[in-house]
Amino acid sequence: MKEALCRTATLSDVSMMLDWAAKEGWNPGLDDADAFYAADPEGFFIAEVRDIPVAAISVVNHSETYAFLGLYLCLPEFRGQGIGFGLWNHALNHAGDRTVGLDGVPAQEANYAKSGFNLASRTRRWTGHLNIENIGFTLAGPNDFTELERLDRAATGIYRDRFVKNWVENGPTRKTIVVKDGSKITGFATARLCREGCKIGPIVAANAGDALRLACEAAAAIEETYVTIDIPDDAAPFADALKQNGFSQNFSTARMFRGKAPVAGKGLQAVASLELG
Repeated sequence: MKEALCRTATLSDVSMMLDWAAKEGWNPGLDDADAFYAADPEGFFIAEVRDIPVAAISVVNHSETYAFLGLYLCLPEFRGQGIGFGLWNHALNHAGDRTVGLDGVPAQEANYAKSGFNLASRTRRWTGHLNIENIGFTLAGPNDFTELERLDRAATGIYRDRFVKNWVENGPTRKTIVVKDGSKITGFATARLCREGCKIGPIVAANAGDALRLACEAAAAIEETYVTIDIPDDAAPFADALKQNGFSQNFSTARMFRGKAPVAGKGLQAVASLELG
């Protein structure tokens, strides 16, 4: 094993990590670095060899009881030398005794199990084009955060207010739309422009029909028709609706937990991010 120094990452480091992720084909959002970093500025880590960053990981503490691991990357020429695993152990210390979740490729499930992670569910990525012609939408307003956080927590079983606050904020590359029953918000979706097309998530809705409507409205709000959506298996009817609209499945990930898994509600139709949960 080469001698590596592990340290906490800066915001510019997180941008670099996302550049690495793009080279691996992950297609990150254009402004993911700011939104990720705001969730937990102490939750991103770099391993350096001779002052050169060679590996990265995030273990973001969403709350006092829950953290999420992602952005686990190592430059190809430094793989197989123990650097990534050393950084993995270093970063997991940040979570303390919190439950830790992750989305991993199925081929790595056995390795994650060795670190105490257990399979809970699977998430499947769907891509395709949505027709956004003549689609109206209602943007989330500045006073809607409390209700959006409540809906997110009910759907995911996770309290992650810092993440949600920054994730749902409207900007040039990110739009959050809501659906209402009278004056009450009953669902929402966030779309963000990526290096290719856009990703939509989370989508919180009562049923597949509402989820499809929200996806179309979110795509219209961001003015992008090529869409990627990550759907948990519990939301299979929504995946079926996308398939009927010409979407195809690209790959799946294993949602695993070390510790007690959160209890998700019925409204989670699409996850926010495979990197932060």
